[in-house]
Amino acid sequence: MKIISYNINGIRSGINKGLLHWIKSYQPDVLCLQEIKASKEQIKTSLFDHLGYYHYWFPSTKRKGYSGVGILCKEKPHHIEYGIGIESIDTEGRVLRIDLKKISVISLYIPSGKHLKNRLNFKFYFMENFFSYIKKIQKKLKDLVICGDYNICHHEIDIHDPIRNRKISGFLPEERKWMSNFLNLGFIDSFRNYVKEANHYSWWSYYSNAKKNNKGWRIDYAMVSRSLKKKMNKAYLLPEIPYSDHCPTVLEIEIN
Repeated sequence: MKIISYNINGIRSGINKGLLHWIKSYQPDVLCLQEIKASKEQIKTSLFDHLGYYHYWFPSTKRKGYSGVGILCKEKPHHIEYGIGIESIDTEGRVLRIDLKKISVISLYIPSGKHLKNRLNFKFYFMENFFSYIKKIQKKLKDLVICGDYNICHHEIDIHDPIRNRKISGFLPEERKWMSNFLNLGFIDSFRNYVKEANHYSWWSYYSNAKKNNKGWRIDYAMVSRSLKKKMNKAYLLPEIPYSDHCPTVLEIEIN
């Protein structure tokens, strides 16, 4: 099973740039999308029908053209969970879960806290409540893959300039500690399970030729329940894919 996470930074823009051609050629079994920035009515969902996918969308109802997550999958889920049951979080469309026969997959979009102080407070509020939500569902769902834009670089190796960014949201000590605590719930950072070297990132600013100079942040993850560790085959990034300021994160796993 090939599971891909991709912050598309606008699903309609991605479609116009050729996203569907890439999906058709790459054939993910599950594709988790973040920052779709559109309601279901604004998306030509029939295009995904033609590609052979079930598709589920959880847009922001708080603000148009903002946030939102989606999941495409080849296997029909037996359950779909929209949100975590907290209105102030769920109106931003940030958590979508599908339960398949042998695995559950979440598309996650943690808020950015870079610009306004109240958004940083909301980010920590979200993180606290998402942490509690995962602890709760772990009691009934053992095999989880949580894909998405976490908006956090965990270690210095995950960011191009850890010194100058140490006081910037996305690399704050409190955020990094939360990530460690999250992994301690029983998850594996699948990419780091295979790739130990520096200079691998999943997001680059559009400014100052950041991508050309590889001045990036690794903030997109596929976190995998430890119960699935022996079933993982490989995990990697696709920095050459051009449809967003993020790149896809890929996990290949044996699910029989």
